Formats: sequence, C-alpha cells, structure tokens
Amino acid sequence: MTNKPFNINRRGFLKTAAAVSAATGMPLWFLEQERAVAATPKPLGPNDKPGIALVGCGGQGSGDTHAARRFGTVVAVCDVDLKQAERAAEAFKSGDTKPAVYRDFRKLMERDDVHIVVNGTPDHWHSMVNVLAARTGKDIYSEKPLTLCIDEGKRLVKAVRENNRILQVGSQQRSDRNFRLACELVRNQRIGKLQHIVVGLPTGPREGPFKPLPVPFELNWDAYLGQAAYFPYNGRNTHWNFRWWYCFSGGQMTDWGAHHNDIAQWGNGTERSGPVEIDGKSLVEMIPGGYDAASKYRIAMKYANGVTMTIVDENTGTDRNVVGDARRTPNGVQFLGSDGWIFVTRGAIKASKQELLETPLPEGATRLYKSSDHMGNFFECVKSRKEPICDVEIGHRSISVAHLGAISVRLNQPLNWDPDKEEFTGANAAEANKWVAREMRAPYDWSYIG
Repeated sequence: MTNKPFNINRRGFLKTAAAVSAATGMPLWFLEQERAVAATPKPLGPNDKPGIALVGCGGQGSGDTHAARRFGTVVAVCDVDLKQAERAAEAFKSGDTKPAVYRDFRKLMERDDVHIVVNGTPDHWHSMVNVLAARTGKDIYSEKPLTLCIDEGKRLVKAVRENNRILQVGSQQRSDRNFRLACELVRNQRIGKLQHIVVGLPTGPREGPFKPLPVPFELNWDAYLGQAAYFPYNGRNTHWNFRWWYCFSGGQMTDWGAHHNDIAQWGNGTERSGPVEIDGKSLVEMIPGGYDAASKYRIAMKYANGVTMTIVDENTGTDRNVVGDARRTPNGVQFLGSDGWIFVTRGAIKASKQELLETPLPEGATRLYKSSDHMGNFFECVKSRKEPICDVEIGHRSISVAHLGAISVRLNQPLNWDPDKEEFTGANAAEANKWVAREMRAPYDWSYIG
C-alpha cells in the first residue's frame, strides 16, 4: 500500500465522463451510476472458473483460500507484508503460473479477472477492503469479525446491497450440524420458553509492556496500521497478536465472540436485530504499554423478547447453571429454558436430559438454513445469487453484539440500545454513541477508497 490517497479510476472517469456529458447531454450523476456497472468483472462462461484474489495472506486468509480454490483459480494475492504475499503466491500457483502479487489492495480491485475476494486482513482493514470489493463488482468471503465498529457494518451492508453482491462471513459454525441442531431445538421450544443464554469465551492474554523494535524490511508498517492511531512496531502488534489491541480488534470478545454471539442470536431468533440493554464490566486491569483489549469481563444483556444473556470469559463463573465446573464457564453457548438446557460447542452438544436431543422434531417444526460446507455454500450462492447462510446483515448484527459489549466495558456504564435505529438511547447515550464509529487516521479514512 502507498500513503497517497487513491480513488479507483476516478480521475480518468471524470475526464471521460465530462466529455461524454458534453457530447451527449447525459447528466454526470447518471454516468457516475453507470461507472459502478462498468467496473464489474468480465462475465463468466458456463465452464469458466471464477478468478479469486486473496487480500491478507496470513494463516486464516490462506486457509480460506485453500478451501476456495476448489471452486476457482487464484489469480492475485495482496499483503502489506511482502514475505506473506510471496509465500501465498507460491502456495497458490497453478503449474508454473503464480498469482500476481500486490501490496495495495486498491490496485488489485482494478482487475477484471477477479470475481471473488477472500478477505483475511486484520480486523481493522476488513470493512474498507469489503466495501471497495462490493463497489467494483466482486463477491466476497470475509473473515470474522466482519467490522471494527458498528458504523462500518452499516456502511458495508449498504454497499453490498446497493451493488447486488454476495458476501459470506467466515462464521463457519453456522455450517456445523451441532450448532444448527441446537438452534433448531431452541427455536422449537424443546427446552420450553428460552430464558437465558450463557456465552463462554476464551480468556484473552494479559501481557506487556512491549518495547519498540525495528520494523522488518518486508513490512509496510504505516499501511498495516491503517486507520489506527500511530504507535511503534513492537513485534507483538502484527499478525496473530493484532487481535489483542483495541485499535485493531477487540480481543476474544470480538474474535471468538463473533462466532458464539452469532449462534446465540440464531437460537434466539434475533440474528437481524440485537439486545436492548448492555451492562459490561472489566474484571482485571490491563498492563500499561501492553495488550489493551479486555481479557476478563462479564457482560449482561437483555433482549426485547425478555431473554437475558451473559457473556463471560471462560475463567470466570456465571450466576446461572453452566456445564461442568460452575466456577468456570466453558467455551461455547448454553441456552437455558423453563424445561431444561442445551449446550453446544465445537465437536459437542449436550443437554440437561438426553431425550431433549434424541427426540426428533415433528413435521412442521421450524427449520433453519442448512449448510454443511461454509465455503461451498458461498460459491453456490455466487452462482444462484441467493443469500448465503451468514450474509452481510447477519454478520453485522452478530459482531454488533460484541461491539456493544466492548463499548459498555470500556465506559464501565450500563447502556440502552435501539437495534432498529442502531444507536444508544437514555442515560450515557451521548458518550456511548461516540464509539459507534471510530476516528480514522488520514489518509486511511473512507476517502482512501474514493
């Protein structure tokens, strides 16, 4: 990436559009709308494979792209860390042909042979990459958490809808039969009336302080920081560890929380809405100069339907029945109802009574979207133009739950939320609404993508 502000083809477009407008009488606003259509990739023939581009070539993005290449051809890779980009190009070569290597994702988006963008960037780059991909006619498989803040999600939903794009969020638990079964049973009141949900997340690290280090020659540190306020490279603020810094992410609350809050919302039937009350507390002080995303916390939430929810790290007990040791909260989602409970995590589903799981649902029961292959579901929807199992709005609403929790924890205040207007109301609303969007460092604000 370069630091120079960039606007894809805009200078050339405006010059050409002015000439066309003068010659034909067509208004500039109409030609501007037509530009979005002109930017779309080349149409695929019935036997053509879509061109795939990977942006963010770390372990997760590369893993996603290995799954995606079953359905298409990797034609380009991009990373601000040149070593990672070159490694990905080697991994995804076809015969003797390697994908093109970029360090600026905006240049990659100009290619008309790119139909699919796999977004594996750090969290604070997700939205900008995804919005530009949507504007340039690409369909998107985006890693979770979908956004850095709630405002980004609102912008992204709008961009995806306006450009008729398919976006699948990498919340692959939706394509796992245990999680779908748990949610179907809860939605069909197998445990009676749903009363409470316990979301258990891994405890985040509490480390530091860290001393500044020289920036590796292959890394464009300024571009890696992007919208975040400048702070020195220290070797613990890139790649895997970026998620423990609030300027880049939100710790386990937005990392694992993106997965488990998604399942909690699915089971509660609120996957396109959200809670109305939030009260979060940090349970440990973070070390100055070290990781600053809360590592231990307890967040109480309430939904308009009366269901309450506790989000807590796994090394803190809850005040409700939990599976196993009540002094700790297992990693997973527990639904508690008037007639029993169901707990689900990766690789396991349990219930207060085994018959809650073993008794088949009757004909006419509520059935949820079924997918057994998360990446396969995405490519199937790319062809059919139907919504994938974890579409942009669901992903936005799921991670908004985590963002609401993080805001309440940082303010140490109970908050009220209007999920329809997507804004805080009542006491403490003025301060809380300042956190719906993040301040963005120039030139890496929204003007960066035009």
